[in-house]
Amino acid sequence: MEEYTISELQSKMESGELTARRLAELYLERIDSLDKNGPKVNSVIETNPDTLEIASSLDEERAAGKTRGALHGIPILIKDNIETHDRMQTTAGSLALEGNIAARDAFIVERLRKAGALILGKTNLSEWANFRGKNSVSGWSSRGGLTRNPYALDRSACGSSSGSGAAVAANFCAAAIGTETDGSIICPAQTNGIVGIKPTLGLWSRSGIIPIAHSQDTPGPMTRTVEDAAILLGALIGVDTRDRATRLALSRVEGLSKKQGLKNYTRFLDKNGLKGARIGVARSLFGSDKRVLAVMESSLDGMKGSGAVLIDVELKSSDAFGKTELEVLLFEFKADLNAYLGGLEPNIKARTMADVIKFNEENKSRVLTYFGQERMEGAQKKASLKSSKYKAALEKNHRLSRTEGINAVMRKHKLDAIVCPSGGPSWMIDLVNGDGGRNWDMDSTSYAAVAGYPHITVPAGYIWGLPIGISFFAKAWQEPTLIKLAYAFEHATKVRKPPQFLSTTNLSSF
Repeated sequence: MEEYTISELQSKMESGELTARRLAELYLERIDSLDKNGPKVNSVIETNPDTLEIASSLDEERAAGKTRGALHGIPILIKDNIETHDRMQTTAGSLALEGNIAARDAFIVERLRKAGALILGKTNLSEWANFRGKNSVSGWSSRGGLTRNPYALDRSACGSSSGSGAAVAANFCAAAIGTETDGSIICPAQTNGIVGIKPTLGLWSRSGIIPIAHSQDTPGPMTRTVEDAAILLGALIGVDTRDRATRLALSRVEGLSKKQGLKNYTRFLDKNGLKGARIGVARSLFGSDKRVLAVMESSLDGMKGSGAVLIDVELKSSDAFGKTELEVLLFEFKADLNAYLGGLEPNIKARTMADVIKFNEENKSRVLTYFGQERMEGAQKKASLKSSKYKAALEKNHRLSRTEGINAVMRKHKLDAIVCPSGGPSWMIDLVNGDGGRNWDMDSTSYAAVAGYPHITVPAGYIWGLPIGISFFAKAWQEPTLIKLAYAFEHATKVRKPPQFLSTTNLSSF
C-alpha cells in the first residue's frame, strides 16, 4: 500500500484490480501490523466498525455504473475532534468526552460521504487540540495515548493533528483530515514529511468540530502529494448554514455554487507553475539552525531553476501579536467550547468548560499524568466576547498579521506568495518536560493562522532522515496560486521518501 496516490487507487478500482472493500482491508491490515502492533505508531485512535460494509456498498455502486467522483471508495482518516454520526466516538482525545456519539455528521464529513469517500477511522491528537496545558506532550491524549513519528519512533509527531500526519506518512490511509488553530496542520505535516494545507478561514466549514477559537480554527487536508491535497480540498468546500464564515466563499471562490459547493482545484496543478512567479523570501522568519537554512537555500535554488523570481522581504516577528493572539484564543475557547458542550447528547456529563476542568482534576491520575490544564483554567477566567479587552486584542491581531503584515508585504513587492521553513527536525519525546525539547526558532505558522489566510507545506529535505518542509502562504482565498506553486516545487525537487519506522540511533542522513 505504500505511497499510492488517490488517482492511482481510483485507477486500480476502475480497472478491477482492486475493490473498495479489498482496499479497506489492506489499509486495516497495515494499521493492525504497524500502528497497533509492530512499530506501534499509535496514530489511529479508533477504526470504523462499519468500514467493510460501507466499502461493499460503494463497490456495488461502481458495478452499477455509478461513481461519485475522485474520492469514490478512497479510505480517509479524520481527526478525533471531528463529529461522525456513526458508531465512532468524537472526543478530542479527552476521557471527559468518552462515549460521545455525535447526533449528526460534521459538515465536512457530510461532504466526504457525499463524495463517496470511505471513512476508515479517527486519528489520535494532542488532547483538546493541544490547548489544555502549557507544557503539553504533542501527540498525547488521555483517551488515545501517545502517537509517535514513523521516521523515528522515539521522536515527536508534533501536533495537534499528530495522528493524521503520522498516519498519512506511514501509509495507513490514502489521505487524512486535520485541524489547525495555529500550526496544528502545518507542524505535523512537515514533521512527518507530508503535504498539509491550512485553508483560508471559511473555505471549509467548522460546524461539528470541537472548537478552540472561531477566529482561527479550520480543518484541512493532509496528504502525501499536492495533487491529493487539491482533490480533497475541492471536494469538501461548501456553504454551511451552521458556519457563517463559509458564506464569504461564495463571493471569493470562482465557480462555487451554493447548492453543489464543489471546486476543482486540480486544474491549478502546473509543473511549470513557478515560472515567472514572484516569491517573497521572508528570511526574518527562517531562524538560525544552519541545517534548516541549508535545506532552504537548496529549495530556493530549485525555485530559481524553475523560473521563479525571488525577492527578499521583511516580516516582523509574530511576537508582536503573540500575547494578543493567546488572549483571543483564551476568550474564544471558553465561549466556543461552552457552546459546543452545551449541545451534546444528555449522556455526556461535561456540559461546560468548568465541568471538563473538574473532571480532569478528579481523574488526574489518568488525565493530568504528564502535564496540566493551565490553558483551560486561564480560559475559564475570561469574560464574555463583549469584553473590550477581547475586541482590542482581535483588532490588533488582524491589523498586524493582515493589513500591516502579509497584505502590505505582498502589495509592496507584487508577490504571488511568501516562503519560509515550515519547521525544524522532530524532537525527542519527553514525557517529563513536554515539548520543551523543541528548540526551533523559525516563525512559520502564526502569520497565516492569525490572519486566517491559506498556508501549504511541502517536503523540502531531510536532516539525518528527519523531514523538513517549506511553507508557502499568501492572502485570503489564494489557494489556487499556492497549489500551483507547491505542485511545481514538488515536481522540481521530488523530495519525499517514506518512513522506515526507525529509532534515532538508527537514523542516517538521506
